[in-house]
Amino acid sequence: MSENRYEFNWDLIGDISARESLGPLVRLEVYRLMEFCFRDILEKNYGAEQADELFREAGKLAGEHFYKQFLSEEMDFNTFIEKTQKVLRDLGIGILRIETADLDQGKLILTVGEDLDCSGLPEIDHEFCAYDEGFIAGILNCYTKREFFVREIDCWCTGARTCRFSAEIV
Repeated sequence: MSENRYEFNWDLIGDISARESLGPLVRLEVYRLMEFCFRDILEKNYGAEQADELFREAGKLAGEHFYKQFLSEEMDFNTFIEKTQKVLRDLGIGILRIETADLDQGKLILTVGEDLDCSGLPEIDHEFCAYDEGFIAGILNCYTKREFFVREIDCWCTGARTCRFSAEIV
């Protein structure tokens, strides 16, 4: 296995204030250009299933770091959800809603509206948000200190107008 030259840490984000004229924001098209080019190359080299797994793995790592950076204090579940909703919205990632939550059983159904990855895309024949599955799992894993399996059950790309996820403790 080759060396890991870019193991994630927040220092890699850099000094965002160095963008004095452009600031910290970038248009959605540019984010999606990067995302879809990564996906295209991964699928060509490894196939669609492996590309999805790699996106989930990256999303999970991002969710874990996101939790530690923005949400890591001790809090009850309702406060955790409220804070997560606020941060996701403030950062332009999406609008989180909890449809059902039973932490005793380890099951949640949640939606992310205006999703960064797929809202507004044309309809295709499958769910798209593998990265989001990992991202949500990473956040939930850190909060609960248990392992979650997250899968998208409705997607903008399959005709739904919000992305819906099932999350269950493994």
